[in-house]
Amino acid sequence: MARRTKRAHSGPSQRQLRVGELLRAALVEALARGHLRDPALQGVTITVTQVRLSPDLRHAKAYIMPLGGVHADEVIPALNRAASYLRHEVDRRVELRASPELRFELDQTFEEASRIEALLRQTPPGAHD
Repeated sequence: MARRTKRAHSGPSQRQLRVGELLRAALVEALARGHLRDPALQGVTITVTQVRLSPDLRHAKAYIMPLGGVHADEVIPALNRAASYLRHEVDRRVELRASPELRFELDQTFEEASRIEALLRQTPPGAHD
């Protein structure tokens, strides 16, 4: 009987990616319904950019961005307070053996991409040669 070996690379598995996308879609649907009562979430449009899962699929980190990045310092804690409700909503939409624990974080990729782009624009002409 062949033994499974650890994967050579540290990226997410196909299953993690597939389940992450299902969870992302379920979160988008749950947030669009607007049933969250927290005042920090009222009237705020939230984009769920990605959901990353632990290898055992028990913990999910949802990366979000409020429209225009406005009030992110209030929205992230509010979503984390509503995590148990959102976990229940996701569980209703996605069939998994166990519903993952949700944690919300601000998606820094747009900010990081802008920073890198600004650095590239600062590079003097001819420096790439």
